[in-house]
Amino acid sequence: MNRRYLPMLVLLALIWGSSFMFIKIAVRELNPATLVFGRLGIAALALAAYVFLTVGRSAVVAGVRGHWPALLAVGLLNTAVPFWLLSWGETRIDSGLASIIQASVPIFNALLAFGFFHDQRVTGARLLGVAVGFVGVALLVGAQPQAKVLGAIAVVGMATCYAAGGLLARRYLSEVRPQVVALGTTTIAALAVTPAGVALAPHHVPHLKTFASIAVLGIVATAGAYLLFYTLIAGAGAAYASLVTYLVPPIALAYGSIFLDERFGWPAFAGLALILGGVGLGTWTRRDRRKTSALAVAD
Repeated sequence: MNRRYLPMLVLLALIWGSSFMFIKIAVRELNPATLVFGRLGIAALALAAYVFLTVGRSAVVAGVRGHWPALLAVGLLNTAVPFWLLSWGETRIDSGLASIIQASVPIFNALLAFGFFHDQRVTGARLLGVAVGFVGVALLVGAQPQAKVLGAIAVVGMATCYAAGGLLARRYLSEVRPQVVALGTTTIAALAVTPAGVALAPHHVPHLKTFASIAVLGIVATAGAYLLFYTLIAGAGAAYASLVTYLVPPIALAYGSIFLDERFGWPAFAGLALILGGVGLGTWTRRDRRKTSALAVAD
């Protein structure tokens, strides 16, 4: 069954892998807050048009009205804050490096679950996976020149936010339609970043490639990718969808190398190997007697 979803999985990885490159292009001219405002504003409008047509106004209103506190928390923690941290981080580090650190989301997911979400915690070999992946993150951050350390730490913060937001969504929004969650959290995040995004907007008209990058990030890498990801989960399952974690970093590295002339040394590839190895251990080594559980992947 999963073979029929392979093209969808590869397409999702190509889209999310390219997002790091487009962020890097946009932050050369825009403040990160303005970039996030434009990206989320476009994504919210695109999602609204699609979700209201497919799900229906009454279902959207009912879902938001009954779960708005959780949507607010997840919108801030899983979208607004990590999007800004990633964009700010890419003002200091290469897009490919950011993609490698982002791949550690399942590691922080397991770490937070162990400490705070006991109903979702992992034990045994999965904890070994967390330790291996964490070593990879530490290697990447520690290998950065002093001027780039804060950028790497910001992306680590992004991964931590994604993990926490995913755990909250799983606990409090599991009964809400995924399309409604995507629309609600994206709209809340867009409203949250509006004041800073408008206040820090440039006084000149940005270049066309900057506008194009924001449009691609909003329509394709956010709205389209969210819907594609949720479709993949519904059709092939969360475990299969989580495989995108392994595909995004190599694709992002390729984009950065080909289009942005980025170069990566051995710490980047060693960190990537440790992080993906840790994710592999944490995701696949232990099977529950009743079902297989997969760690969450960043959206």
